[in-house]
Amino acid sequence: MISREHKLPLSHRAKLLELSRSSLYYEPVPVNEHDLMLMRLIDEIHLKYPDYGSRRIQDELEDLGHFVGRDHIRTLMRKMGIEAVYQKPRLSKPHPAHKIYPYLLRNKEVTHANHVWAADITYLPMARGFC
Repeated sequence: MISREHKLPLSHRAKLLELSRSSLYYEPVPVNEHDLMLMRLIDEIHLKYPDYGSRRIQDELEDLGHFVGRDHIRTLMRKMGIEAVYQKPRLSKPHPAHKIYPYLLRNKEVTHANHVWAADITYLPMARGFC
């Protein structure tokens, strides 16, 4: 915390610390009771149904008698670090550090059984997630 009684002006201290002057005057605002109660309910729903996003959590909250907008639920989820568990897109996007192997079957003629073998990765959808 920055002491206001120090003889060096706040503007000089902000410049030394490479902070904006407005950040020196900021005082955090505590989260209100209604949001804390909503966050507790969202956490309970998320623990029970980790694949639910903000829309389904909104439906669950409405079933419990709490009518809240989806944007507010999304904001609270982001603040809590909660995210729906689902398969993200681009799972097979290669990492830049990984080696890219050449295609060894190019210009190769397959003439008989067991001449060439292949493997593949398949994601099977399960009741909760993928296998």
